[in-house]
Amino acid sequence: MRQLRYRHVAVFLLLITAYVGLRLWRLTDACLWFDEIFSVHAAEHAWSKIWNFVALDLIHPPLFYVLLKIWIAVGGESLLWLRLFSVIFSTLALFPFISFCRELKIGRWTTALALFLFVGNGSLIKYAQEVRMYSMLMCFSLFSIWLFARFFIKGKSFVPLVIINVLLVWTHYFGWFVTISEVVLMLCFQRIKWRRITLMFAITLVSFVPWMIAVIKAANSGSSLSQNIGWMTRPGFREIGTLVLNFVEPIYNQKSSAEPVSIFYVSVPVLLIVIAGWIFYIARWQQHSDRSRRNIFLLAVFIKLPIIIVLISSWLFPYSVWGTRHLIIVFAPFAILTAIAVANIPLRWLQISFVSLLILFCGYASVMNIYSRQNNSWCGVELLVTEALESEKLNIYTTEDLFAYHAWFTGQQQLNKSAKVFKIDHLDGLKEDSAFFLPRGFADVKTIDFTEITDKKLWLIYRSGGYLENEPPIRNFNVADYKVVKNKSVVMKDASAILVLLEK
Repeated sequence: MRQLRYRHVAVFLLLITAYVGLRLWRLTDACLWFDEIFSVHAAEHAWSKIWNFVALDLIHPPLFYVLLKIWIAVGGESLLWLRLFSVIFSTLALFPFISFCRELKIGRWTTALALFLFVGNGSLIKYAQEVRMYSMLMCFSLFSIWLFARFFIKGKSFVPLVIINVLLVWTHYFGWFVTISEVVLMLCFQRIKWRRITLMFAITLVSFVPWMIAVIKAANSGSSLSQNIGWMTRPGFREIGTLVLNFVEPIYNQKSSAEPVSIFYVSVPVLLIVIAGWIFYIARWQQHSDRSRRNIFLLAVFIKLPIIIVLISSWLFPYSVWGTRHLIIVFAPFAILTAIAVANIPLRWLQISFVSLLILFCGYASVMNIYSRQNNSWCGVELLVTEALESEKLNIYTTEDLFAYHAWFTGQQQLNKSAKVFKIDHLDGLKEDSAFFLPRGFADVKTIDFTEITDKKLWLIYRSGGYLENEPPIRNFNVADYKVVKNKSVVMKDASAILVLLEK
């Protein structure tokens, strides 16, 4: 018995070590990307201004930015320190994950399998390494689900549940789907507690009223959701299929649209194993205990209800709100539900075979991705702007908001106040990615028309498939009597970042 306990402890320690190690692996390889820069930019605002700045963005509550501001005050703005903020929340999520499994009494080996699926999920690794609120959202959602299970099963932890749900909805709007799921579960299965669960929801809602007022004021001042999420695709079979593959994808994650959605020869076999486990479990539904069936209902609601709400909302509302990163709240319940199904396969040899295959596919994915590098054009901006400002402190012109924001941030990091960044608007022959836009209420980068450029000498930085003088934007400057003094390109995976010194 003691030897078996030691094995359990050893397995859990190994899994926890792997969990943390995967999230620290190559944490600082890539530069901060656009959304991460916004996070740091928001956190850099004075306490008196951060509320309004974040409200103008409309789509995220301010708690993450407030805590990030404190984090920066403690340790600065090094890339490692910034990204550790999300890693810590991702690591903290292990406690409610394991505690929730214990609350459901699903068994140590089943918990270990669930933890294994949780450890190696590629999407969770990705969002644990971004200076964004998604790991924090997952962490608080898991605390909420665990505390709700305690309240649901034992009638305990009501006050902590209320507190954590307040923190949850102040982290991300999708946190509301967790609280709604809890209300639905309680009203369906334990109506005797309807007063307390209604009180929980009411307190959470009242706490959120100040932020609702701030967002309404920001919207009335001219902020529009069309700019934030107008580019998002309404979910169809492709988007739903991508989400399902993300649920089971080991290690790999899509870092940009230039990369494949999934490594199909890994994710598809893993998905088939998962589906087979569910088929076996459902086929023996009547043979499972009441507690086991109750656990399945709990997990199914926490998975399905948020997805259904987001799916319907994305088709009924003017703009889609569908996004894998937002639905990070359902990944942990999915891992636990899958582990329960696979661990309860009646044929011992088949159960061992399935688990062994899951481990082998995860190991194979690790080997395939261990040397992969994130190599996107915006990281080239950082290199080129640094080189440009060290050479000649001239104004920097860009052709899209994505590069303008990165160029400005790089200049700020170097404390260089002598050069300004401008974004050229509506330049003939060029299209801009609508998913990226300069923050509202941000005036440090001025958007101008091409005809407003008066500099005799300037830096131009832009994104393209390659440097071509007869194509925009170089052609536009040539027509305006500018000559190319020198140019440099940094070839990245999605495109080339190109720096040009122009003189009239």
